[in-house]
Amino acid sequence: MTQLNLTAARPLLIGVIHLKPLPGSPRWAGDMRAAVKAAVADANAYARGGADAVFIENFGDVPFAKGALPPETVAAMARAGAAIREAVDLPLGFNALRNDARAGLALCAACEGSFIRVNVHSGAMLTDQGLIEGRAHDTLRERARLCPTVKILADVHVKHATPLGNESLEDAARDTCERGLADGLIVSGSGTGQATNPETARRVKEACPTAPVFIGSGTTATNVKEFLPHVSGVIVGSSLKRGGRLENPVDSRRVEKLRRALDQAG
Repeated sequence: MTQLNLTAARPLLIGVIHLKPLPGSPRWAGDMRAAVKAAVADANAYARGGADAVFIENFGDVPFAKGALPPETVAAMARAGAAIREAVDLPLGFNALRNDARAGLALCAACEGSFIRVNVHSGAMLTDQGLIEGRAHDTLRERARLCPTVKILADVHVKHATPLGNESLEDAARDTCERGLADGLIVSGSGTGQATNPETARRVKEACPTAPVFIGSGTTATNVKEFLPHVSGVIVGSSLKRGGRLENPVDSRRVEKLRRALDQAG
């Protein structure tokens, strides 16, 4: 299993593979082979462009489940994950939307994954799925049981959500890192593809100076230099699609351009 090195010398580029609608979701088209083929093509494009890792998420399954994913979704994600694992030699991760960390860990165990993204790891957020509470206690114990070496990348004040109460960004970061034992922290803009405020990254890094911090939305080859040296890497999907359009396949030339911009800025 190829591990994700959170302390790499250069800034990491982690590519997001947005899965097509999966079985059971409202937009499911009935063709799992096509969904897997598209996911593998995106993974190959990230690899050709110089990405350091990829993770897959059930992005096409809106509206997302608030709690545990249904078994058909986990099974479909496992099929896609296994195909990607065979296709590319990059660290592989999972984000089981909206917040099923246990499913993400199970997928890592089954598909030789090395990290998960957890949208709400500690605290509570008001989302379009309703109130979502962090379950760090359960997640850490499930990791110890299923896949102890898998890294947990956790969002701080995740996008498409509002914090419950008046907890500051810094307090949320410290709780997620120090009490939730996340391996890395993610900051993002207000929604998918929306630019992250560089000041947000700086504040989180100052609050948790030893924690790897990642930008979780809105990164482009043009603005990436604004986030360094406060971050260890970027998580990117939308801007690396053909024409910068979310619904299109990943463009390896855009990946390569961002990789160069990261190397020059770092």
